[in-house]
Amino acid sequence: MDEIRKTPGKSLTMSQKLEGKTALVTGGSRGIGAAIAKRLAADGARVAITYTKGADAAASVVKAIEGAGGKAIAIQADAVNAAAVKAAVEKVVASFGKLDVLVNNAGTAIPNKFEDATLEELDRVIDINLRGTFIATQAALKHLNNGGRIIMIGSCVGERNMTPGLAAYAATKGAIKMFTQGLAREVGDRAITVNNVQPGPIDTDLNPAAGDWATPQKANTALNRYGSVNDIAAMVAFVAGPESSYITGASLTVDGGTNA
Repeated sequence: MDEIRKTPGKSLTMSQKLEGKTALVTGGSRGIGAAIAKRLAADGARVAITYTKGADAAASVVKAIEGAGGKAIAIQADAVNAAAVKAAVEKVVASFGKLDVLVNNAGTAIPNKFEDATLEELDRVIDINLRGTFIATQAALKHLNNGGRIIMIGSCVGERNMTPGLAAYAATKGAIKMFTQGLAREVGDRAITVNNVQPGPIDTDLNPAAGDWATPQKANTALNRYGSVNDIAAMVAFVAGPESSYITGASLTVDGGTNA
């Protein structure tokens, strides 16, 4: 862990690898998204988060970042509302002057046997996980600086799915993997990297380590445990930083050995 330098009203890491950068994290009010937002801010970035519901949770993330000496804003924007997402991206640029990093974190899973899933459930998973990523990425690319970063939050089940009930979810995350590879080819001439961070079982409100779905997921890991949101945030921070400039089109799996 980086040594902490304390100044009045601030608690900043020594490295500040993202100083001067602006990052947008979709779905950043809780869980993995909130941890990513806080980590990018700790590394020096000005951070914007979007959220659909839960204004209080979003405000608490902003408060935590500002309390540590960072700068952050929260913007209400449903991930599947193209006009709202476009407006959110424009607000980020208006507030901070530019955009350097996009983290496509907004996503959902509705565990259910595929045969029993409703069309409404399937549409929701596709709309948020895939269409929402398309919307945010297209909006961001119109403003993203050369040398910028686009980071997807995929899933280890996008490569290998051993958990019944996640067939549709896995399909969307497999699509994200291929979208990452294809887009990397298109924006490489702008020195923009596109990478896909693939979490395994991570302890969150949506997938608690003590939940009904936890036992088989834990058993599938090599480390025999769930990961934490900070494990994912650390990988995102690395991919967002200067040391990852020659990594693009990659799927980086953080899953405790689930896919080993």
